[in-house]
Amino acid sequence: MVNAHRKALERLWKDRCSFYVKQEVTDPDTNLTDFQEVPLLEDQPCKLSFENLTTTDENHVATVAQGVKLFLSPDVVIPPGCKIVVHRFNELEREFTYSQSGEAGVFTNHQEITLALWNGWA
Repeated sequence: MVNAHRKALERLWKDRCSFYVKQEVTDPDTNLTDFQEVPLLEDQPCKLSFENLTTTDENHVATVAQGVKLFLSPDVVIPPGCKIVVHRFNELEREFTYSQSGEAGVFTNHQEITLALWNGWA
């Protein structure tokens, strides 16, 4: 049963995400096997969050990097190495493509996944 806190939190998630994996597929006509990108889950409610991370090196030079997190239901299981496409619907509809950069932090009402820019299939 989903509690009231979780329902309230999920109402704030206006973005939608889809997850893709690379899967072995055999052509029945030629019997050749190839790898294809196939959808694992599509159109999941989520929230994409951006943060700026500032660090300094030994020469006291500041560098700024961007951290990206995806918030979604704790019921969704995302395998490592999958492609994550996030759609943001507002005045400027945007599409972002990422991969998972670490283990998901799974909590009672949500999970947080740290993302990295998509660099293609390994």
